[in-house]
Amino acid sequence: MKIHPNKSAQSHIPASHGGKYGTKNPDVNVIDFSSNVNPLGCHPGVRRYLKKHLDSISEYPDPNSTDLRANLAWFTDIPKKQIVVGNGATEIIYNFCKTFLNKKTRVLIPIPTFSEYEVSAKLCDCKISFFKTMDLSKNLQKFIMKIPRNGCVFICNPNNPTGILIPKNEILKIIAAAKKRSTIVFVDETFIELVPGNDESVIKHIKNFENLFILRSLTKSFGLAGIRIGYGVGGSQIIEPLQKIKIPWNVSNLAQRAASAAICYHPFLDKTCKLIKKEKNFISSNLAKSKKFACYTSATNFLLVKTKIKSKLLQKKLLKQKILIRDCSTFRGLNQNYIRIAVKTRKENIKLLKALEVI
Repeated sequence: MKIHPNKSAQSHIPASHGGKYGTKNPDVNVIDFSSNVNPLGCHPGVRRYLKKHLDSISEYPDPNSTDLRANLAWFTDIPKKQIVVGNGATEIIYNFCKTFLNKKTRVLIPIPTFSEYEVSAKLCDCKISFFKTMDLSKNLQKFIMKIPRNGCVFICNPNNPTGILIPKNEILKIIAAAKKRSTIVFVDETFIELVPGNDESVIKHIKNFENLFILRSLTKSFGLAGIRIGYGVGGSQIIEPLQKIKIPWNVSNLAQRAASAAICYHPFLDKTCKLIKKEKNFISSNLAKSKKFACYTSATNFLLVKTKIKSKLLQKKLLKQKILIRDCSTFRGLNQNYIRIAVKTRKENIKLLKALEVI
């Protein structure tokens, strides 16, 4: 007997990502500059809270994440009924595509950007168009002209891997133009809380645009990558179907509790953003002294770096010094002249800079 998976599953190629397990021979002892998480990790209060609730491991979780959604409603000022919770932001991307996209859907994706939009849309056999730009703001009108009818547009803001932040008024122009064409705009704001001194989120405009869906994550901002927790906000026409199709018990008890505890410690974000601003300037000013590297201006907690040393070779050499950076050749629209480095603590950043000096 021969088993035949459907065509989209047969041709599926998983996206490449950073992290210790994104390399062929994982070394858990490396300093990981390839994952863009909070440089301070999670708040100590979250750990203390989880220790008190370890007995919940033996219980089934609330399948609707009711308490967490109520807490997120308080945190975001968005009604609970307009919030969906997922096992990481990535689960929500796949559920969104499965719910709203099909082989007739035209999808527009600016590149380079997060790979999972393309990968999950391909599983739905969509017709995908790419718009290459390192800064969407500089090509805004051309991009708006490309918005399809009855389709979907994916925007990452700030963008991964470039770190570019698109001003709120420009995002709203995209959403308004898409609305006229009956097209959904998926805005990924998973890094928005790690932008020091800016408020360019469009979350307050959910009530004005039924075609707007916003993705958020507690992975990056609150340092909960290992817990896997994300959420999305939108109008009832988007959220209600997403609530229906998610798998039962998709978010564990500990994940729901960790997320609720984390947002109670939200002033921790101010401390994090101050560190990011200081350390990002420290890294970029030091790299500017080298002829081998050139940093792009980033609004958030990572830096895209153009390198004269091939990215795969550079990653290999740094791994020998127990340092992991992100090889960006796997991003559509980039090549082996680019790497991405996360902003970490001063001690760790000094180790990275010293390692780059001797290469």
